[in-house]
Amino acid sequence: MKINDKNQPFIYIRTTGEKIPVSREVRDACYGEAARIRMREQADGHCLCPQSEVWVCDGDCLICEHRRFGDLISLDVPVSEDGEDTLLNVVPSDAPSIESVIADRDLLDRLFARLRELDPDADTMIAMWQDDYKVSDRAIAKALGRPQRAFADQMKRYRTELRRIRDF
Repeated sequence: MKINDKNQPFIYIRTTGEKIPVSREVRDACYGEAARIRMREQADGHCLCPQSEVWVCDGDCLICEHRRFGDLISLDVPVSEDGEDTLLNVVPSDAPSIESVIADRDLLDRLFARLRELDPDADTMIAMWQDDYKVSDRAIAKALGRPQRAFADQMKRYRTELRRIRDF
C-alpha cells in the first residue's frame, strides 16, 4: 500500500522495505519500544545507528547492519591455554564456598556443645532459637521457669564463654 498523505503515520518493515500506514497510537507504541531498546544498546556501546536512520530502527538489534560486534565475546570461548576453561566456568558466584559453610557448621556445633555443658536446659533454648532467632531472653526464662534477672545474668556469662570459642 502506498502512502499518499505526507503526514500519515506508518511503520517501516525493514526486511521488505515496505511502509505500512497505521494510527498514531500504534506507531508510537511500536517505535517507543524500539527507541527504548536502541537507547539501551547505544548506552552499552553496541548500537551505532545514525540519527538519520532512526526511523528505520525496529529494535531488532541482532540483525541490524549498525550493530557493533567487535567487543562482544561469547561465554563459550576458551580463555585458558589448554582450551578447557571458558568464561562461563570462571564467572564468580555470590554463594558461599563449601569450605566456609563447613567451617560455620563446625563452629555452630562446637558452640552448641559448650552451651550444653554449661546449662542442662540448653536443648530447650536451642529449639526456641531455631523457631524464632529473635526470641528474647525474657521469653526463654519464662519457658524454662526461671527468674528473668537470674537467667539474664547466666546468659551474660554464657555469651562471654561462647565468645572465647569464637575468638572475639
